[in-house]
Amino acid sequence: MNNEYLELPVSTEDAGTRLDRYLVGQMAGVSRAAIQKWIVEGRVTVDGAPAASSLRVSAGQIVVARPPAPELTELILEDIPLDILYEDDHLAVIDKPAGMVVHPAAGVRSGTLVNALLYRYPEMGEMAAGDAEDDDETVGLPRTGIVHRLDKDTSGVLVVAKSADVRAALQAQFQERTVQKVYLALVHDVPAAPEGRISAPIGRDRRQRKRMAVVQGGRPALSEYRVIEAFGQYALLEVAIYTGRTHQIRVHMAFIKHPVVGDTVYGRRKKGTLACPRQFLHAHRIAFMHPVTGEPVECSAPLPADLQAVLGRLAG
Repeated sequence: MNNEYLELPVSTEDAGTRLDRYLVGQMAGVSRAAIQKWIVEGRVTVDGAPAASSLRVSAGQIVVARPPAPELTELILEDIPLDILYEDDHLAVIDKPAGMVVHPAAGVRSGTLVNALLYRYPEMGEMAAGDAEDDDETVGLPRTGIVHRLDKDTSGVLVVAKSADVRAALQAQFQERTVQKVYLALVHDVPAAPEGRISAPIGRDRRQRKRMAVVQGGRPALSEYRVIEAFGQYALLEVAIYTGRTHQIRVHMAFIKHPVVGDTVYGRRKKGTLACPRQFLHAHRIAFMHPVTGEPVECSAPLPADLQAVLGRLAG
């Protein structure tokens, strides 16, 4: 479990269960006492309204839980090397490696980007909790300079702020859709159109609640792609996203029948597909206005060696 909000549709089998017991059954490793505390703190809603632990849930209701971020006093400061693409007194842009979790969650207290940032920039520990609520990639972030998210197995550019004011200003740019975010993705099959726009709402998958999906009534999500190179049964795309929904590119590409290569959740599972060490998704470029100087900032992260090797096998 991580610190993103959890949207849980109640099944027929769970109907009649107390709210606190229902959530305990949905969240491995979280105690009933912790769940009850969340409910008292207003972190849990049922069909959009606060509810008591004793409420008996009904089939079809939507339970939303927003777990709190771990306390910074519980975290270990770790001297983890970081690849810094840009840095000044106010912010930094980092090339996050694949396999690194951005921030701690239940059961993950070390090895994250936050652990590394608190060691490198101790002043980040003095920030108040983030309160941006518009994009999934900014909501519920812990009390550090983290401005937005990347999935654990997605590499690439990520912006961090060195003060609460700068973080708030950068998050406002994300909410206003003025930040340019461009990814590289290798997908199955070559899209018929060399360029395309995907405007399809994303929400929790009604059948598999740990997944996201294009669903009616989901949150608006917009992606645009451009084919860079075709490799027979595969295509390398440049994908720009204008919203920050959870797993947005992975969900959108699967929706148009061109799933990301190596994606074990939304991708293809049949044997004989191209060997890929992880999902082939890399945050390649980001551009925004510096919140203090007003000057444009643009940073690019080169495609990592593991994904370069995949392309090399295709080209060879």
